[in-house]
Amino acid sequence: MALVKYIKNGQKTLVYIRAKKVKSDQYLYLVKSVWDSKKSTSKQEILKYLGKASEVVKDDIPEDYRNDPKILSILASYNPKDIKKREESTKKSKQQLYKRFTEGDIEEAVKISDEYTKLFSASEFFDRILKPVMYKVGEDWATKKISIATEHVASNIAQALVKIIMEQVTSKNTKKKILICVPLGEEHHLGCDVLQTFLSIKGFKVFNIGTSIPTESILSFIEYNKPDVVLISITLEDNIGAGQRLVKKIREQSKIPILVGGYVFQSYITPKFNAKIVADSGLDEIYKIIRKT
Repeated sequence: MALVKYIKNGQKTLVYIRAKKVKSDQYLYLVKSVWDSKKSTSKQEILKYLGKASEVVKDDIPEDYRNDPKILSILASYNPKDIKKREESTKKSKQQLYKRFTEGDIEEAVKISDEYTKLFSASEFFDRILKPVMYKVGEDWATKKISIATEHVASNIAQALVKIIMEQVTSKNTKKKILICVPLGEEHHLGCDVLQTFLSIKGFKVFNIGTSIPTESILSFIEYNKPDVVLISITLEDNIGAGQRLVKKIREQSKIPILVGGYVFQSYITPKFNAKIVADSGLDEIYKIIRKT
């Protein structure tokens, strides 16, 4: 069911929000409809799964469509008070966490995490607070708004925070084993640690090889431990080639499902992989993809 539409690209493309009802809850999707003049028909494509209708906020909408008044109107129609509260809390928490990270204050960072998680959830904290804050830290370092020393301090505090959250996780039995790794040369592993924490909370058995090791070592680990899904995280553009080679090597050895994601996929150009790319997927969506895999 289409809830709102607006025209894009000279009325050739329609982008709208579609709702799907599951039991008593509604779930929202941002969908693109493209007109095929040769076949005289339109083709629908899901741009992004947004989440539970009552929990979706403005920041969940891709930036190209985020400020459309009709989109915002549809979001407010579900639970305007809750959405306003969530957006205000999210904005405040991001500002506070950025400040604590760059100051090296782990105690206050933990308090921010605890307070936000009590109101919402761990996955929302990772998706809506931690991830954008770390993106901002990286961008501010790249534009020289902060020094390399401050960037290292912030990254180390983020790693410590994820570790603390991980220690609070209660182990559960699970049906699936997940391997998280990075390609050779990739030194950024915060995304791997966040995934490990979240998926462990969800009950999966997670192997986190969040450091750069030879591809042959990863292949041996897969052969011996037989994980059900492999997640590959790539942060820097320079490591895309290594990521593609890693996927190719895994494919030569196994038919295991592979998901590839990370900060590098925030750009407009999506490199090709013989794997499922989870470029703009939230943690809850990745969880659902793994469950269905």
